[in-house]
Amino acid sequence: MELFNIAGKKAIVTGGTRGLGYGMAEGLMEAGCEVVIVGTSDKVYDVAKGFCDRGFKCHGVKADFSKREQVYQGFNDCVAALGGDLDIIVNAHGIQRCHSAEVFPIEEWDEVLNVNLNSVFILCQEAAKIMLKKGYGKIINIASMVSWFGGQTVPAYTAAKGGVTQLTKELSNDWIARGVNVNAIAPGYMATEMNSALLDPENPRYQQITERIPANRWGTGDDMKGACIFLASHASDYLGGAIIPVDGGYLVK
Repeated sequence: MELFNIAGKKAIVTGGTRGLGYGMAEGLMEAGCEVVIVGTSDKVYDVAKGFCDRGFKCHGVKADFSKREQVYQGFNDCVAALGGDLDIIVNAHGIQRCHSAEVFPIEEWDEVLNVNLNSVFILCQEAAKIMLKKGYGKIINIASMVSWFGGQTVPAYTAAKGGVTQLTKELSNDWIARGVNVNAIAPGYMATEMNSALLDPENPRYQQITERIPANRWGTGDDMKGACIFLASHASDYLGGAIIPVDGGYLVK
């Protein structure tokens, strides 16, 4: 269907070497996009080569988004790899730090906010400068279940994801009339490396969470593909500031 056709579009997916970012990058490439994946280590080049070996058009860029200068440089490197153009950006990078709020180290607070919120704003801003000039673009942020719930022992992560949610809405208000859609996907509990401790069947929280999910399973990167392709395509042209849960029904139970 032409409405969902994104073949030939140029995309950036941050955090694209693993987990949800990998799944969404793969989905965009399966739909015909040329994609730059961003990672923090040399692994990004191996992952990009793996995609290329499968016949996809993929590039790897290494950047540490806890360092502001690398956010700007990493973005510029991505756009250069795409030949100077950009249609889609998926801001899927992120880190997690867990401590009870009263002992949460301020250094880790700053680190989480820099990576999970401040860099997202910069990437949205830089992407929009390209997209607004041509009157078209799709910005996809990654929110969280803690965009609604408070979470526990993750005050910095919760604050950052709450910020991403509200930022997504504000940027949509600024740019949708000029052809740039800004929306977000809010993953539920996902079987990724970030959640490795919770995925231990011996952990009582694992069973509690699984029983709460109406789909009766944790999500995977593949479960993110459909929402990502929808938000990257013309099918979402009238959608602005939406936060789409991909959570197996967790939020509504």
